Amino acid sequence: MNRPTILTGDRTTGPLHIGHYAGSLANRLRYQDSHEQFLLLADTQALTDNANDPEKVRRSVMEVALDYLAVGIDPCRTTICLQSHLPALAELSMLYLNFVTVARLERNLTIKDEIRVRGFGRDIP
Repeated sequence: MNRPTILTGDRTTGPLHIGHYAGSLANRLRYQDSHEQFLLLADTQALTDNANDPEKVRRSVMEVALDYLAVGIDPCRTTICLQSHLPALAELSMLYLNFVTVARLERNLTIKDEIRVRGFGRDIP
């Protein structure tokens, strides 16, 4: 059976909460049987604004993984993966870094807002 693929996940910056359930986890549960689903524990991405506390990110990996299991994510039906253990993602990011300029990033509304909210200015990590 050719099922649609979903790749989504969460930055590992702390335990999940009811807002995560209402906003995304309930859908992830619903799609376990109808989609090929991959949930990314985004620990590398979490370091972008937690570089001063990598231990927090490390601890949060287990918290988020346990939260997935607690709400009913079944690792037999949904693949849960750790970003830092997927070298291909780092390689792809390096390629993108060579092709995408800061000016182009600033034209993307989502990224532009993220830059503003986090106060990065021109020092985008």
